[in-house]
Amino acid sequence: MFFPIGDTNVERGYKPFLTYVFIFINVAVFLFQVSLGANQQVSFVTEYGSIPAEITHGVDLYTLLTSMFLHGGWMHLIGNMLFLWVFGDNIEATVGYFQYFLFYIGGGIVAAFSHSILASSSTVPCVGASGAISACLGAYLVMFPKSQIKVLFIALFSTFRVSAIYFLGFWILQQFISGIGSISAPIADAGVAYWAHIGGFVFGVGMGLLFKKKVRS
Repeated sequence: MFFPIGDTNVERGYKPFLTYVFIFINVAVFLFQVSLGANQQVSFVTEYGSIPAEITHGVDLYTLLTSMFLHGGWMHLIGNMLFLWVFGDNIEATVGYFQYFLFYIGGGIVAAFSHSILASSSTVPCVGASGAISACLGAYLVMFPKSQIKVLFIALFSTFRVSAIYFLGFWILQQFISGIGSISAPIADAGVAYWAHIGGFVFGVGMGLLFKKKVRS
């Protein structure tokens, strides 16, 4: 298994304040979530997770926002926050706090809605920041395709570097293949919201094309 652990940073002395805030909120919400009893945790996720069957009928639309700050487990949280930490800061440094805030939240909402459309009959709550983070990946691919991503290869506990265009290109290809396969899979077997990833990524690519003019060559 491979994990990104670093990249070529924007050299502006910029502190990615908002990226750190998003990470803090996600961690804080998860710690609160796991502090609840088993039944309370289920109720919490059901209340604030995004349920496609409800979203497509215009019910509890606020969960398109709240669901992006919930997670299904420690590895889900850690993986998402690692990706956000690596890929979010350069975007924030380029576009600034306000636009980055709107971009991140917008990406998460678009991602959750995309999943709801493709799994409209599902009553399983969709949770996680991966939709919003996928938007960051899409924008990053367009804005910094030559950035060098430092990747950790878990099996050998070794690292190597690869251009963002290859790392993120391979990542989204995996999502498309898995997403197409998930269409015909039983709803009960759907463990990963691949179409949330794809929807967020496409949104990010579109926004990245608008943001790219702000990137210093």
